[in-house]
Amino acid sequence: MSEIRHPSAKSQTPQRCDCQNHPVDVRVERTRRALQEALFALAREHPLEEVTVADIATRAGVNRSSFYQHYSDKETLLADALDAAAGLARANLPETPEPTADPPQALVDYLAHLDENAEVYRRVLGPQGSAVVMARLRARIESIVQEGIATSGTPAYEGLPLDVVGAGIAGSALGVIEAWLARDPRPPVATAAG
Repeated sequence: MSEIRHPSAKSQTPQRCDCQNHPVDVRVERTRRALQEALFALAREHPLEEVTVADIATRAGVNRSSFYQHYSDKETLLADALDAAAGLARANLPETPEPTADPPQALVDYLAHLDENAEVYRRVLGPQGSAVVMARLRARIESIVQEGIATSGTPAYEGLPLDVVGAGIAGSALGVIEAWLARDPRPPVATAAG
C-alpha cells in the first residue's frame, strides 16, 4: 500500500501565519501536517463522526495535549486540512496560464486528492456537513477564483464585482464536485478534469 500523504506535504515552502505574517516554526508545521494526514487517513477507514481526537493524535504520533495546542477541535483541524489542500492547488497553478487543450495539472492533482478522500469531501459537502468547514472551503475557492481572474486580465468579467463572480464560480465548482463525488461509479479524475 502506498504512503498516504496530505497535499500540503508536497510543499517545500514554509507556510506563513496569516495573523502576523511570521514564519511558522518548522516543528509546528510538521505537527499540523501530521495531524491533517492522520485525519484524512482515518476518515478513509471510518466514518468521520466516529473518528476521535485521541484517534487522530495516536495516528499522528503526538499526544492529545499537542493536538489541542494546534487545534481547538476536530472541525477546525478538518477545515485547516481542506484549506491546505485547496491552497496547494492554487500554489501549483501557473501565474499566467497558457491556453491548452488539457486541464491544468494543478486541477488534475486536486481532483485526485478529492477522489482519494471522497468520503471526507462527501461528508463536508453533504447535508450533514459542517457549516464552518464548508464556509472555509468556499472562501478559499472564491479567493483562488478572484485572484485568477484579477491576474489573467480576461475581459469576460470586466465591470462585474469580483466578489460576486468569485462566489458564483466557487458555488458552481463546489456543486460540480459534490455531484461528481456522489456518482457511483464515479467517473475517473481525467474525465472530471477534462
